[in-house]
Amino acid sequence: MVLPEAPVPPADSKRWWTLPVVSLAQLMVVLDATIVNIALPSAQHDLGMSDTDRQWVITAYALAFGGLLLVGGRICGALGRRRAFLTGLVGFAAASALGGAAGDAGTLFAARALQGLCATLLAPAALSLLALTFTDARERGRAFGVFAGVGAGGAALGVVAGGLLTQYADWRWCLYINVPMAALALAGTPFLLRDRPDRGLPRVDVPGVLLSAAGLVALVYAFAQAEPRGWTDPVVLALLTGGVLLLALFAVVEAGTPHPLLPPRVLLHRARGTAFSSVSLMFVAMFGFFLFVSYYTQTILGYSAVRAGMVLLVNAVGGIVGSVGVAGRLHRRTAPRVLIVVSLLSAAAGMLVLTQLTATSSHVFLAYLLPAQILTGLGLGCLLATATDLVTAGMGPADAGIASAAYNAVQQLGAALGTALLNSVATSVTAGYLDRHGHGRDAVDAGTVHGYTVALWVAFAVLVCGALTAGVLSRSGPAGSGAHATGPAS
Repeated sequence: MVLPEAPVPPADSKRWWTLPVVSLAQLMVVLDATIVNIALPSAQHDLGMSDTDRQWVITAYALAFGGLLLVGGRICGALGRRRAFLTGLVGFAAASALGGAAGDAGTLFAARALQGLCATLLAPAALSLLALTFTDARERGRAFGVFAGVGAGGAALGVVAGGLLTQYADWRWCLYINVPMAALALAGTPFLLRDRPDRGLPRVDVPGVLLSAAGLVALVYAFAQAEPRGWTDPVVLALLTGGVLLLALFAVVEAGTPHPLLPPRVLLHRARGTAFSSVSLMFVAMFGFFLFVSYYTQTILGYSAVRAGMVLLVNAVGGIVGSVGVAGRLHRRTAPRVLIVVSLLSAAAGMLVLTQLTATSSHVFLAYLLPAQILTGLGLGCLLATATDLVTAGMGPADAGIASAAYNAVQQLGAALGTALLNSVATSVTAGYLDRHGHGRDAVDAGTVHGYTVALWVAFAVLVCGALTAGVLSRSGPAGSGAHATGPAS
């Protein structure tokens, strides 16, 4: 079966205005996953949040965004990609203004959940519009390289921006900043592709909507709760088991329904499957990496929040170089599977550098942090540019939104799992070290760094396994391995 080709937009220079508009929207979505992290202590003090409740500033956004992405992707088709983009953009700005002006914790939590809800429209609509606008192979390489560079650097930039705004302005500006960004994007929306809502849409797949939303929410919440409660906590185990069972039932239902929420062909295509799995594993490793670099530079090296954020800025620059300078240039000359495997191995090499750290290491920035940031940034940027193209290649308008939503969903799951899993590994290893060596100052520093390095070894193993899996998946089967293959390889 061959998927329908995407419509080719008019060949005029105005279509290039689509790139900065959708990239700015993507930056907003990615920034808000991390920008409030450093601002959290200030917000907690101002609003009187308890230590138990403060995690909802992060979790409310992650639950709404990660749990409802598939539904948002299908709504994009019903509304039309351009209309969904505008709706999500205005809603995201309004929710950000509400959160910035919050006078109590409940209002802030609600605003963050509303941001996540609007992001479920904004993120898939942005990627869909990009895919439907740039259909020429050469143009796709450049456009997706820039778009992926924004995604690759956004998480690290969020930490930098959060530190700067909190230290020199106020934590509320970590939310207010979205309003002028949204206004700029809104000014460029007249240049976006004027698509129409999908006609003759089938009836709503109610079981698919309920099962996918419940399963994704359960998993994201389980990962969020695993850090404070532990992986063996009954609540965490129940959420994990329930989430897996719900998503397994979702897969069974989707295979048997004539009008599925997530058509199996979106996932069973070999190239897209490789992209989904590779990106999810990269996010597992990288979000733990961001966390440990931030912790290490501040707790062990004594950096300020702003200085620690500036270290991560190297990673953001590396991501832009990897997406635009490497993947963008090699888009038509190198097989996607090669770029994916090399990207994962580059990030793994960066993790490997940091596994050699100790509490007494000298020349830390030049010998460890700088090469690690460069290698992981290049790998992340190159992978995202390649995977973003693969996910939407050959997709018709009807499937572009749901494929984009699924792509964002695996990123959210990977980020949530990576943060919880690797932080749990680091914490347990540090606790064991302190039990054996005491709780003196030197022992605490050594144990903390030892916990980080063991967790980074786990991240290294995840990336190497991802590279091996990508190599096997992309070679297996008779068809569909190219970047622009259109048939399902099942």
